[in-house]
Amino acid sequence: MRLTKTSQDKLTDILRAQGYTIRYERGNFRGGHCIVMHEKVIVINKFFPLESKINTLMDIIRDLEIDEEALTEVQLKIVQRLKKQ
Repeated sequence: MRLTKTSQDKLTDILRAQGYTIRYERGNFRGGHCIVMHEKVIVINKFFPLESKINTLMDIIRDLEIDEEALTEVQLKIVQRLKKQ
C-alpha cells in the first residue's frame, strides 16, 4: 500500500464502517494510538508523520475483528491483504 493521504483516508473509512470514531489529537503517547473500547474511539497522535499514521491504522485493522459485511468490495480486499501480512 502506498503511503499517501488517500491511503490514510481509505484505512480511516474502513474503521469508520466498523463504527469507530477516528480522532487525530496531540498527546505524549508512544504507540501512536489509543483505543477506548467501550466507546469505539481511536485516537492517533496528530504529530506523527504520515507513514507512521498509516502504519498505525494498518496495525489497528490487523488487530480488530472486522465485520466484513459492513465493507465495500474494495475495502474488503484491503482488509484481506492487511490480514495476510
